[in-house]
Amino acid sequence: MTRRADYRLAHRLRVRWAEVDMQRIVFNGHYLMYFDTAVAEYWRALALPYHETMESLSGDLYVRKATVEYHASAHYDEQLEVCVRCQRIGSSSILFGCAVFHGERLLITGELVYVFADPKTQTSQPVPQVLRDILEGYEAGRSMVEVRTGGWDELGEQAQPIRAEVFINEQQIPAEMEWDEADKIAIHAVACNRLGKPLATGRLLEHVPGTAKIGRMAVRADMRGSAVGRAVLDALMARARARGDREVLLHAQASAVGFYRKAGFTPRGPEFEEAGIRHVEMVCAL
Repeated sequence: MTRRADYRLAHRLRVRWAEVDMQRIVFNGHYLMYFDTAVAEYWRALALPYHETMESLSGDLYVRKATVEYHASAHYDEQLEVCVRCQRIGSSSILFGCAVFHGERLLITGELVYVFADPKTQTSQPVPQVLRDILEGYEAGRSMVEVRTGGWDELGEQAQPIRAEVFINEQQIPAEMEWDEADKIAIHAVACNRLGKPLATGRLLEHVPGTAKIGRMAVRADMRGSAVGRAVLDALMARARARGDREVLLHAQASAVGFYRKAGFTPRGPEFEEAGIRHVEMVCAL
């Protein structure tokens, strides 16, 4: 595979000073670290929290073989794309093809062979069919998450742990501020991966007639940077559009403004503090 378009996933990184050797090029061993970093992003793109997934499958993946072929060198401060694709799934092994590009120029290619094995004995065992299906589905361009929308009585059991982890445990928002009566009348959305694990949630309320309000957007920390949060946002906006709303607004945490900008939202008004966190109101026409 010698073209950028041959790879399903590309992870962008910038060469750091510590990765350059005395020849002023990236030290050869660092490319394996680049591959490993991109493989971690591959699992995120699959919407599979790695450790939980392996535990649920009663196995783990062990590197059996790693090869690297050097075509050209990367230099300090260059922005690279480290690409990964699942090339072959055997009875107990998975072969990932990797490549490093600077723009469209191919610098490095490599292969990583993993064996699925019992973590207690490290003896190989068959790749579970569900994992095989997920890998093949991703490479075929299929969605890795399913978003369900509905009431709190239907989705609250899945949404509540995500919100508790993100808002109460991580952001230290008091529990009495997190849970309110609006949950009972809101439309909720929950995104689950292909193993049925809830990963992200949000809710939709009527702000004023014709204007919807999205809130309580929460994504598991290990899934941030994937498409999971956007899938929840799109599902809630679709529900607002379907009921005839003309505009949707939300109170975005300052750290999430970039995420909402990419979805078509624009800031309105000055920053303000809510639950001890900086926010800005953002709006999007439907």
